[in-house]
Amino acid sequence: GRLRRRFALGMKIKVASYNMRKAIGTDRRRSPERVLQVLSEIDADVIALQEADRRFGARTGVLDLGEIRERTGLEPVPLTDRLGRSAHGWHGNLVLLRNAELEDIRPVHLPGLEPRGAVMVDARLNGQPLRLIAAHLGLLRSSRLLQTQLLSRLQDEAEGRPTVLMGDLNEWRRAPFGALPPLRNLGGDGRSVPTYPARRPFLPLDRIYTCQNAELIDLAAHQTPLSRIASDHLPLTARIRLGVDAPPSL
Repeated sequence: GRLRRRFALGMKIKVASYNMRKAIGTDRRRSPERVLQVLSEIDADVIALQEADRRFGARTGVLDLGEIRERTGLEPVPLTDRLGRSAHGWHGNLVLLRNAELEDIRPVHLPGLEPRGAVMVDARLNGQPLRLIAAHLGLLRSSRLLQTQLLSRLQDEAEGRPTVLMGDLNEWRRAPFGALPPLRNLGGDGRSVPTYPARRPFLPLDRIYTCQNAELIDLAAHQTPLSRIASDHLPLTARIRLGVDAPPSL
């Protein structure tokens, strides 16, 4: 309706999803500095990080948020878990935005046997509305099916707001064998790019979906000498045009 007509001309942004593996590289060495350098290389407007916190104990964040701001111009979306611990995100999901005005932040508990979560952020980038859903799905297919069903419902609530869903979905199989069929209204089993393992990627575990007045222009794995060693996943990047009436795509 009005939202669609108002932003009919569209605005291009660059987004990325990156499982940074708690900053442990393929050489088994923990180096937040390498992750920061990769984030600078990507130079995106929106980044969804997975495994940004240590897994156990206080789930302390492994990156310096001030360094992120200074070196990339990206602002971490503020999230504090229910126990007030020093985690950076929600279940390891950390969202970074550039030139954004936050409207709503919603931590989402994902069903399943493992503790998993997603973050839903409504924001305006240079005045353009955007809903971002950042997620890290479970290792069990039965859990992933429940989780993709929930993510599909979150997208349905967008009410015309340009929407992007991205993250490590831990799924490489196409329908009907995988857990992606519930996301068909977001593009389903469409285009994908291998991102895992980083040194010789052949599995498309990381995904970026566009839906609700957002058009996927291109999709690529960010492959550089540094990204091949900084984590066991390569970052997945995309250029997206917001505020256009386009069919959903993956």
